[in-house]
Amino acid sequence: MRIVVAAKPDADQPWVADAAAKLAKQTGASVAVISVDDVELERLTPLPREVYLERAQRAADTVVRRLADAGVAATPAVLSGRTLDRILQYAEEQHADLIVVGSSTRPAITERLLGSVPLELIKKAHRPVLVIANPGHL
Repeated sequence: MRIVVAAKPDADQPWVADAAAKLAKQTGASVAVISVDDVELERLTPLPREVYLERAQRAADTVVRRLADAGVAATPAVLSGRTLDRILQYAEEQHADLIVVGSSTRPAITERLLGSVPLELIKKAHRPVLVIANPGHL
């Protein structure tokens, strides 16, 4: 079994890594962590692409470290582009059996206007998607 965990830049979601670690231990799955800078065109961003890539790298590294602390090895990947498209592409390339993602951290009104990556993953992925909610918000 192969699990792909989506790490969101600028959002500390340790419960996502914890859930992926438990699942990997129970199933013996291998884990890959993907983080995406969400920059389609650099000229439309207020900061250089490198800033967004660094944020994505930190997010991926944080999840990989948390998985390692739980005894689960994981490989990180950082990509540029639209988050939804890149996660789907990466999961396909990795032949993932499951995509694990945290629930949206946006307020409900913003989510309705701009969309939700977890919801769009569920709609568009050709593989199962496990959305992990913040246990503090249940």
